[in-house]
Amino acid sequence: MITETAPYTTIDIDQIRLDFPILNQKVNGKQLVYFDNAATTQKPSQVIDAISEYYEGYNANIHRGIHHLAEKATSAYEATRATVKTFLNAKSIEEIIFTRGVTESINLVANSYGRHNIRSGDEIIISTMEHHSNIVPWQMLCEEKGAILKVIPINEQGEILFDEYLKLLSSRTKIVSIVYVSNALGTINPVKDIIEAAHNVGAVVLIDGAQSTSHLDIDVQDLDCDFYTFSAHKLYGPTGVGVLYGKKNILNDMPPYQGGGEMIKEVSFTKTTYNELPYKFEAGTPNIADTIALKAAIDYISKLGKSTLAVYENELLAYCTSQLLEINGLRLIGEADQKVSIASFVIDGVHHQDLAILLDGDGVAVRTGHHCTQPLMARMGILGTTRASFSKKKKKSEIDLFINSLNKAIKMLK
Repeated sequence: MITETAPYTTIDIDQIRLDFPILNQKVNGKQLVYFDNAATTQKPSQVIDAISEYYEGYNANIHRGIHHLAEKATSAYEATRATVKTFLNAKSIEEIIFTRGVTESINLVANSYGRHNIRSGDEIIISTMEHHSNIVPWQMLCEEKGAILKVIPINEQGEILFDEYLKLLSSRTKIVSIVYVSNALGTINPVKDIIEAAHNVGAVVLIDGAQSTSHLDIDVQDLDCDFYTFSAHKLYGPTGVGVLYGKKNILNDMPPYQGGGEMIKEVSFTKTTYNELPYKFEAGTPNIADTIALKAAIDYISKLGKSTLAVYENELLAYCTSQLLEINGLRLIGEADQKVSIASFVIDGVHHQDLAILLDGDGVAVRTGHHCTQPLMARMGILGTTRASFSKKKKKSEIDLFINSLNKAIKMLK
């Protein structure tokens, strides 16, 4: 377990793995090899304990109570907001809004900022590699407002064609919403350059940080993005909690997304006045326990050091990629020069779902299918991939088990 005395100075994977109780199990009689971190990360004991401590020690609703439990819960909840503010290097805690995850965050922006600002003939730009959650809300907004959705093309390696992006930009561009790291390819997009170019034509930019936040150091002031969002469950935290960062001046001008308790100042039957930031966008009783546990997750990964972890994860990716490329008939999907520890591939004559079933028989958990990126799969001319995604708690020996199981499954299926 991580102590409170000092951070790790080197990566001790065996030590880190002790923090993840779920890994100490067998699946189908085999030791679990969990390579589905892009879908959701496993949770360290520190996060699990934080949830239990809340329910066992100070379960209460927040902000409106003055008794001891309510004040303790409110303090812990707001401590997470302060931690996220530092984690993202936001200017103010007022810029940190808690949501259920990236999907709700994008819908919040589309329905509040988008409905308030988008007019007929305006244009919204996304990319070919977007997750469905960063496609559908903008399609719905465009249909409602008569706006136009434009798409940045990508090359065969899974990289954005930046020159083509520049050609799409114009005075009609009002929103650019782009994924920082592709969940299906692992590609790291040049978001800082994308943001600068969008700002040059007066557009605002939302960055989908679902996959980037656990791998890359995030500084929203340096990026100069207008919105940034991530989900706790992809950052070793609980499910059902997300964060939306927004520049204060933009958030102040946006109408509330939902109505109810907490997001109001005063209510009468003739008029309602709304609360200040960030509470204007946090209607109702939130997911208190899991939001508190998000702080434990951020503290955990910050103590380990993301830059150190990134070096290790890149080593795992390079090792796995070299092994995969030795398999006849295997084709990698996503070979960008800049990418995180995600390896997606197809194999001639083998359906990815059949492959996953056989891998699971050996206790190896991978993700297969279109990964909620059907337009991207269509661009690549495939229906789906097998995706192995690694995290800091993985070992090279597990990659060896994965490759051995993969070779065995291919022989059975061909």
